[in-house]
Amino acid sequence: MIGQTMAPKLTDFRRVVIKVGSSLLVDSATGKLRTGWLAALAEDVSALASEECSVLVVSSGAIALGRYTLGLPGRTLKLEEAQAAAAVGQVALSGAWSQSLEKVGLTTAQILLTLSDTEERRRYLNARATLATLLDHAAIPVINENDTVATSEIRYGDNDRLAARVAAMIGADCLVLLSDVDGLYTTPPASNPEAEFVPHVSEITPVIEAMAGAEGSGLSRGGMRTKIEAAKIATAAGAAMAIVNGHELHPIRALNEGVSRATWFDARATPASARKAWIASHLEICGKLVVDDGAARALKNGKSLLAAGVAAVTGGFSRGDAVVIVDSAGREQGRGLVGYDSADAQAIAGRRSGEIEGILGYPGRAALIHRDDMVLRD
Repeated sequence: MIGQTMAPKLTDFRRVVIKVGSSLLVDSATGKLRTGWLAALAEDVSALASEECSVLVVSSGAIALGRYTLGLPGRTLKLEEAQAAAAVGQVALSGAWSQSLEKVGLTTAQILLTLSDTEERRRYLNARATLATLLDHAAIPVINENDTVATSEIRYGDNDRLAARVAAMIGADCLVLLSDVDGLYTTPPASNPEAEFVPHVSEITPVIEAMAGAEGSGLSRGGMRTKIEAAKIATAAGAAMAIVNGHELHPIRALNEGVSRATWFDARATPASARKAWIASHLEICGKLVVDDGAARALKNGKSLLAAGVAAVTGGFSRGDAVVIVDSAGREQGRGLVGYDSADAQAIAGRRSGEIEGILGYPGRAALIHRDDMVLRD
């Protein structure tokens, strides 16, 4: 559905993922980094972070930088050439982000993800925990696909969809795609001068999908079609999404102030409710935890499930699997993603957090199931 509505301000959101396209970071004629543009964007990120908003960046550009360094411009790269270019370019890209953000007082963290890191629950939980810890320490994660090892069968294929997966993983409530276009049009404007700009999409229908073209820019693997796919992922996970032209300096500030034209997509839920629905309804149950009365009361009060409150563990499960939580009478209390394999969960059941390292031989986590990974029955 298409509509006209007042665009939100980025400072109204609590956690924002910003995706930066290759064509914004890298000059297509020279293969050089646009350092002035990146410095301005770093200032925008700093300003947004100062408003108590957590910011994550998904940055393209590694292959675009590396191909010029290796003397491979102007042609389609073979897989091994693209991976070699990514290996060279990622060093330069990471360094550029680190230097730019350091100048505005921010700490940078580099995260390279593969498809398995968001699709396999164990790796998903590890990546999510790492990102959450970085945000807790006010670091800015700069994320890219690990193009040096990913193949066509095990890759996201573009950073629009990667950014949407990251937004879903970390519970972001806003995703911004900085691109070389200013939003969605009724038809691709490059081929139809009569195309009309679409400022607001409340629901992604087949009509909206039909508006998207398929081709990206010279340095980008993505096009409007991938942005619509990203919007499906992000909005279903509770994040609003904006597509905006990022070529001018300070694109985030311009979007926040309503200066830039952008297409906004409405979130279909809140991040928390979307995640709870996924845990409650879409995962196979692999085991059962029986909790004592004290733990059952603590769960009702919004607490995580600690090992000390678990009376029994049944089933064979791995860390990240979904398990059901029942009270001493066998009544279901809820479901959640368990933080330990079944053997380790059985070993620490009923024991205090301070005893876990001595039992397992490693520190482990305090919670058997964290409250963010749990949904309770009414």
